[in-house]
Amino acid sequence: MSKAAKSVLVFGIYLVLNGIGFLLMPNTMFGLLGLPPTNEPWIQVVGMLLLFLAYYYIMSARNELTILFRWSVYARATVIIFFSAFVVLGIAPAILIMFGVIDLLGAIWTALALKTK
Repeated sequence: MSKAAKSVLVFGIYLVLNGIGFLLMPNTMFGLLGLPPTNEPWIQVVGMLLLFLAYYYIMSARNELTILFRWSVYARATVIIFFSAFVVLGIAPAILIMFGVIDLLGAIWTALALKTK
């Protein structure tokens, strides 16, 4: 497995963990984010979508789909922009930026790994 594939695999595992958390323990995840508990089903939908994304990342890593690695760098690098905007606009707690930073660091890791190939 290439270094780029390993970076994408790790990101996929990170998505699995978050997906399971939002799907099975949404209020625990909300508590970690400083948000009030919810009974709305949309957060579990987000968990399900994270698991689907995780599947794509993990399978692309296992199959060395380099083109997807490249596309993911751009998408993951923009997450910090959106999450920061949500915080600045007052529609999300500041801790959301942490998730954006994780996405950005993962994107940088993948980009650097692709350059060394």
